[in-house]
Amino acid sequence: MTSTSRSTSLFTAHSALTPYGWDEDWADAFAPHAPEGLLPGRVLRVDRGQCDVVTADGVLRADTAFVTPHDPLRVVCTGDWVAVEPAGTPRYVRTYLPRRTAFVRSTSSKRSEGQILAANVDHAIVAVSMAVELDLARIERFLALAWESGAQPLVVLTKADLVPDPVTLAHLVQDVETSAPGVPVLPVSATLGEGLDVLAAVVGGGTAVLLGQSGAGKSTLANALLGEDVMDVQAARDVDGKGRHTTTTRNLLVMPGGGVLIDTPGLRGVGLWDAGSGVGQVFAEIEELARDCRFHDCAHESEPGCAVLAAIDSGELSERRLESYRKLMRENQRIVAKTDARLRAEIRKEWKRRGAIGKAAMEAKRGRLR
Repeated sequence: MTSTSRSTSLFTAHSALTPYGWDEDWADAFAPHAPEGLLPGRVLRVDRGQCDVVTADGVLRADTAFVTPHDPLRVVCTGDWVAVEPAGTPRYVRTYLPRRTAFVRSTSSKRSEGQILAANVDHAIVAVSMAVELDLARIERFLALAWESGAQPLVVLTKADLVPDPVTLAHLVQDVETSAPGVPVLPVSATLGEGLDVLAAVVGGGTAVLLGQSGAGKSTLANALLGEDVMDVQAARDVDGKGRHTTTTRNLLVMPGGGVLIDTPGLRGVGLWDAGSGVGQVFAEIEELARDCRFHDCAHESEPGCAVLAAIDSGELSERRLESYRKLMRENQRIVAKTDARLRAEIRKEWKRRGAIGKAAMEAKRGRLR
């Protein structure tokens, strides 16, 4: 049997997974694990070292300890396609298939570690509440991580019914569009059902992840897309629009119109994690302008012949955008430098450990030869 026919056979045998995104490419990626008697499946949620995996035989509970290395970016996460044991107590996930995309942020840890939030995502929905003043800098931060993940970002302005004046709403949408070049911006009211059909059409057929702060209306939006009250909803404070975490784990659910949705807990901190190219895409107009600067390493501060500063003077570019760009670039450079330093330290530590083992082995050998 050729590799192509083997993949086709695997795809057909597990076609019950198609609503979860199973396709012939995933079947081809899983093929090396089939001779071991393992099952392909997609991770629906992860909690406390255990995960729920949907397979063609149903949802299985499995232990992730077999795939828990020291690197936190290589742990099993919601959205992963995995090879899981068909039986056993405990039952183990043996490995996850190579990820197409991965949404990663930095943790609050001083170790400068990344945290993977969701894998194999096609659309990253950044939910922003219209109940409070727009924070364009935070939107830009979310978009940088979304672009870096490999997914297509989409900004959804939730609770749009709280801005009844269409002219005011149009201006707010325009403000976000200016801060999100190349990204669709969609005002939505889950309460009135407005904009939901457009959103469902955009994200249908793929995997979408919902991102945003607590109180942004993610759970309400998720319920509207899923067609039922799957997620608990709590009221946000009127003063700042913040709410308690109604979603405490990342859950993958099938949408009735096609595609799957991953809802995430509200993110208080959204630190960049090696997101240089993502920042560049969010600020594409600044990167474009920078190509015309006199110096290739121009910092856009006070250098002569700076095309970016010239755009500020002419009004083509806002000072707020440039300052936000500088801030995110500085933050990303710091996290990359800290990560590189940590990796270098870990490599040196590993070499010292290996050197000590080799020295001990050599001394033991010399002792035997005496």
